[in-house]
Amino acid sequence: MKYVPYYRVSTASQGKSGLGLSAQREIVNRFVKQGDELLEEFVEIESGKRADRPQLEAATAFAKQQGARLLIAKLDRLSRNVSFIFSLRTSEVDFVACDIPDANTLTVGIMAVLAQHERELIGERTRAALQAKKAQGYKLGTPNLTPAISELGRQIHQANARTHPAFVVGACSQDVS
Repeated sequence: MKYVPYYRVSTASQGKSGLGLSAQREIVNRFVKQGDELLEEFVEIESGKRADRPQLEAATAFAKQQGARLLIAKLDRLSRNVSFIFSLRTSEVDFVACDIPDANTLTVGIMAVLAQHERELIGERTRAALQAKKAQGYKLGTPNLTPAISELGRQIHQANARTHPAFVVGACSQDVS
C-alpha cells in the first residue's frame, strides 16, 4: 500500500518545537507495515478550525494522482469539525487515521462528532478560565507589559543581534518538515 502522510499542528510554536510533528511521524512509522511505501509528506501549521488548508489540498491531490491513501496520525489532527471530515470523506480521496485504521463511515462519523465536541469543551474551559482571571483583577493581553519590561526586551534583542545575528527572529527560517 502507498501512503501520503499529512501532519498538522495548530501553532507556529508547535511547528518550531517539532514535538507534535515528531509524535505524529512516530505514530505513522509504527502504523506502516513492511512492504508499504511512504510517499511525499505534507506538513501544515494551521488551526484545525480552518477549512482552507493548502497542504491538505496538495496532499489529497497528490494521493489521488499516485493512487495512494492519505495517512493521518490521528483523526483529530485532520480536524475537529464533523462537516469538514465528512467533506473529505466524500471527496473521493481514500484516507486512514492511524488511531482508528479500520474505521468505516459510521465510526469516522462518531469519532468526528466526539472530536468536535472536545473542541467545543476546550473553548468553554478557556473562556471560563479567562473570565475567572478577569474577575480576580488580571488584565488580559499585553496591558501587563510595562514600558520598563518593553525596554528591557528591546535591549536584550539588540544585544542578541550583535552577538548572535543568526538567532535574531526573522534573520533565518527554520524548516519544520
